[in-house]
Amino acid sequence: MHMARELLPDALWDEVAPLIPPHARRFRYPGRLPSDHRKVLTGILFVLRTGIPWEDLPQEMGCGCGMTCWNHLAEWKREGVWDKLHQICLAKLQRAGAIDWSRAVVDSASLRAVFGGRKRVPIPRIARKRAASIISLRTRKASRSPRS
Repeated sequence: MHMARELLPDALWDEVAPLIPPHARRFRYPGRLPSDHRKVLTGILFVLRTGIPWEDLPQEMGCGCGMTCWNHLAEWKREGVWDKLHQICLAKLQRAGAIDWSRAVVDSASLRAVFGGRKRVPIPRIARKRAASIISLRTRKASRSPRS
């Protein structure tokens, strides 16, 4: 299938390929042939770029089924492939002077506070008085006979 723009250029594949651990097959009962890692990575990039569900990955792309791509994504995460690739990309961008560290932000979602803060700061109350309840407003009692 001819795509309008290549998702995985040769230069990027050359960076990623050495990071992917080889798939060891058993001698007896070897199971299915392993998937082509480049095609699987192309499928992963396609799903992540487009936002489609994994099960809707087009078979015409030749990337395997969506679950195969998802399983490889999870396996490569456990093996540290993505962390290593991230470090390589950061180093390459740093050497090229393409990172402006003055605009970098670190928040608690990306950096763990191992020992926590020094002391807990009390949360100030918003209001001193309790707000009036709108449920307890006095209303006239209902009656069956109409008043004139």
